[in-house]
Amino acid sequence: MALDDELTNRITWKIPNALALVGSRAGDERNAMTTSWITQLSMEPVLIGIGVDNTAVTHRLISEGGCFTVNLWDSDDTRVFVKFSKPAVDEGDTLNGRAVRAATTGAPVFDEAIAWMDCEVRQSLDLGTHTLFVGELVDAAINDDEKRSASMSDTRMKYGGVKRH
Repeated sequence: MALDDELTNRITWKIPNALALVGSRAGDERNAMTTSWITQLSMEPVLIGIGVDNTAVTHRLISEGGCFTVNLWDSDDTRVFVKFSKPAVDEGDTLNGRAVRAATTGAPVFDEAIAWMDCEVRQSLDLGTHTLFVGELVDAAINDDEKRSASMSDTRMKYGGVKRH
């Protein structure tokens, strides 16, 4: 029995997903984008995986720059994710008006993130519409241990399932 697109979307949207901003950099070009496909893949070494659309600016920057950051955000401040659903405006000290600085790898870290991870790409796997980037954790910090990280269920956003045409 073939699955229909509506059922596929509804069921995949029920997968609990974190919601974060992924920072990327290649040379002088920086970007950040909203993502919900994030997971830890290994304990030794600590590897973090993110799924990135193959057509995204972030995909190109991670491919060329070899690094990315994952910036976890306060679940009470989810409006930021809408601003980063399109390529970011880089104004030097900010991306889309949000203060950033360079992490150890050079990828942007947001000052407002409740926690962040800095990763160097170790592998990438083309999986169709998206690439799984596997990054080794090289630096990290927790800025506010009391706040809960945002998840897709904190918003009305939906991502996954089948490609909508």
